[in-house]
Amino acid sequence: MSDAPTGAETPDEPSEERPDRAEQPDEREQVREALAAAARQSGFGLVQPGERPTAHALWAAVGGVRGLIESLLPGFLFLVVFTITGEVAPSVLIPAAVAVIFVVVRAVTRSPIVPAVVGLVGIALSAGLALFTGRAEENFVLGFIINAVWLVALLVSLVIRRPLVGVIAGLLTGDHAWREDPAKRTVLTVTTWLWVGMFALRLGVQVPLYLSSQAAALAATKLVMGVPLYAALLWVTWLMVRSVYACRAA
Repeated sequence: MSDAPTGAETPDEPSEERPDRAEQPDEREQVREALAAAARQSGFGLVQPGERPTAHALWAAVGGVRGLIESLLPGFLFLVVFTITGEVAPSVLIPAAVAVIFVVVRAVTRSPIVPAVVGLVGIALSAGLALFTGRAEENFVLGFIINAVWLVALLVSLVIRRPLVGVIAGLLTGDHAWREDPAKRTVLTVTTWLWVGMFALRLGVQVPLYLSSQAAALAATKLVMGVPLYAALLWVTWLMVRSVYACRAA
């Protein structure tokens, strides 16, 4: 039999302290905030879903004058040089050199350097692959991979009933119940399908040109289906998403 009387307390025994759940950071909320911050840095983040998109906002979404130059000039130089010379080395090395200049200019002017560095890495990898194989068409393989990854991500989001455009809109607005609104769910699903169409169209047009070794035509179609198509679809997306958010806010 125990020496301690029944029901007696044992003050010397340390009590088990439970951590205050309210004081612990919510990991899910931290992840959500990190994703929201990333969304605000995207083209979608420059115009809130309930706001009216403007030409100024669209211009900012594509990077302004500097962003357009950095996006379009390397591809344009590849097209011009390859059309004139038909040689792989100058066609990929000249755009790479220009990309290096973009990085230097941003560093000297103390502008955000990450966009130019990311562009340089992509151009350098593509150029290296083209030089290694001796085929100008290989300069576009990295772009195919990026488009394919986006296409798969968008399709997966639709299969699991979490359309990616809806997820981004929810992060930007804090509207985490958008799936419960049939109108929002429909519009955000349709806009996600539009982005699926863009990436599928790029691959559907450009991959056959790659397979038939038409590097010049591939470069030209990439220019047309790059920033211009992206900007046009971004504008349509803003208008469609705004229509349902503005309607619900009224």
